[in-house]
Amino acid sequence: MARIKPLDLQDLPEAARHNLEYAKTLMGFTPNDVLTMARWPEFLEAAKHLVDVVYGPGELDPDLKRMIATIVSGTSGCRYCQAHTAHGAVRMAGANEARIAAVWEFQTSDLFTPAERAALHLAMAAAQQPNAATDEHFRELEKYFSTRAIMEIMGMICLIGFLNRWNDTVATELEDAPFNFANNMYDASIWSAGKHRRE
Repeated sequence: MARIKPLDLQDLPEAARHNLEYAKTLMGFTPNDVLTMARWPEFLEAAKHLVDVVYGPGELDPDLKRMIATIVSGTSGCRYCQAHTAHGAVRMAGANEARIAAVWEFQTSDLFTPAERAALHLAMAAAQQPNAATDEHFRELEKYFSTRAIMEIMGMICLIGFLNRWNDTVATELEDAPFNFANNMYDASIWSAGKHRRE
């Protein structure tokens, strides 16, 4: 059970309803973290705006943004967000399923370009505690990406880090769609629902 109870739909404040509809459109289901954040509508509105900006159009390939999100979530240990980001990449954004399935093999798999490897290396390093990002990570990024694109990489790392902290601390209950997707996509060495799915 989540440590902060999500609101029931009928109890949702009017100020939070449009944010819930936005999240449902983005994800394809009603996300429990939004129902929890809705207890503080101004906080939810701020989070929604950040999601809008980071996931919005930019220089960075949308598939790479999604892969960064999955790597950050898995590295930081938030199984809720790991399932959400993988599910969202394939089911909602149309990312290549084979690449999302193989994202944990990015260092050796032929499915990933040197530019993608550089971005995913930074994502993995930045999600560790203590933070393992180095100057060398950025020198490698500069071979392939503009400063703006690097900012977008950092934006995704930081947005997902925020969501990881929220959902892993609150122990947000994982919804059926991402739960089933992650169970079918990854074996137990890569993903398990843990505290996010108490049945």
